[in-house]
Amino acid sequence: MARTVRDSNLETRAARLRLTPRRKPYWRALEGGFHLGYRRTKTGGGTWTARRFIGEHRYSEASLGVADDLQDADGVAVLDFRQAQEKARGLWKAAERAEQGVAPETGPYTVSAALKDYFEARERRGSKGVGADRFAANARIVPTLGSIEVSKTTTKRIRDWHTGLASAAKLVRTKASADKRATKVLDARDPDAVRARRSTANRVLTILKAALNYAFHEGQVATDEAWRKVKPFREVDAPVIRFLTSAETVRLANAAESPFRELVRGALLTGCRYGELTRMKGADFNPEAGVVTVRTSKAGKPRHVVLTDEGQRLFAALCAERAGSELIFRRGGDKAWQASEQQRPLEEACRRAKIEPPATFHVLRHTYASSLAMKGVPMGVIAAQLGHSDTRMTEKHYAHLAPSYIADTIRAALPDSGIVEDSNVVALSRKNAKGARVSDVRESR
Repeated sequence: MARTVRDSNLETRAARLRLTPRRKPYWRALEGGFHLGYRRTKTGGGTWTARRFIGEHRYSEASLGVADDLQDADGVAVLDFRQAQEKARGLWKAAERAEQGVAPETGPYTVSAALKDYFEARERRGSKGVGADRFAANARIVPTLGSIEVSKTTTKRIRDWHTGLASAAKLVRTKASADKRATKVLDARDPDAVRARRSTANRVLTILKAALNYAFHEGQVATDEAWRKVKPFREVDAPVIRFLTSAETVRLANAAESPFRELVRGALLTGCRYGELTRMKGADFNPEAGVVTVRTSKAGKPRHVVLTDEGQRLFAALCAERAGSELIFRRGGDKAWQASEQQRPLEEACRRAKIEPPATFHVLRHTYASSLAMKGVPMGVIAAQLGHSDTRMTEKHYAHLAPSYIADTIRAALPDSGIVEDSNVVALSRKNAKGARVSDVRESR
């Protein structure tokens, strides 16, 4: 969003009323060749105007509206200093589009049209995640708000939609032959389920705001006030990170059937995402350096993942008979793993490994990062391995697992209170459990 220009003579009502009335506007430059003007009249209140340089000492001027000198701004007919800037920039963008030969929209410019333009612009920039965001928009935004003109959206309408989204049923996987989309009703008594739905509502609100902001910057609407006032739900994005224990990772890797087992092992030993692993080719593994390269990541930047000795052995075995241009992880023969083909075999492996509830593939990434954090690896190193642009996301999810001065001091200083008796019950070793869950099998010493 363009930065709001400051001007001590124009930005407040009191300052403007001290200016000498005159026919010539008081101009304030917004950008090169583009100015906002305030014309002070003798009768009291003033008006806003804008001008744009068109060459040879000539300007094109346009009236914007009445200044809020005598009445409160409404963002449409009566504008304050900030709103006048926003409307001026919108007119400027519209003029630029016309000069570039971009045809104006025919008919009302709706929320659906704004979403379409926004996603197309992201695709031109090579943005990641467009497909998932477009799916969310078509499922959650378009049915309710799609037909509304962007210029006629109101804060209340968007806020009501956002609130309703937080209590809407969750969309679940649906068979292609089904007549309608399968859903799961929200259990309002489950705090974590409520938090998760509100978090989803916030993410969809972010998509809507981004599309409407793009429309505003492109001059399709004069002001962004309607959606700027809608705030997301607070304290719903606290990380609820699940990771597997060491025993569970062994059971899962052993329970997965080949060739999916190699994909599971690759995720547990690199922390890479499903899409990153399935795109890796033989040339991406460097046995001399002991690293594997992720050439296309979620952030759009390549990164080098350092492998442990175990990880190097896995990739060396997989790449032994692979040409540099061949995929490292394959579903069978030369078949590549496709989108969403990982969850069903993972659920089956979790069932055989007695892991409840079944893990998602992203849990394997969390397991890798959590193991590093619990070993005291610096957050910056973990962020680099995971491909995070900085440590904020890493700290948000994993900092609480890292050994800390506070935890060490409390455990060393607080005496044993004697309220819990010593137990002679210990867990059986994995060799003696014979397939049963380690935590569920006990014996006395």
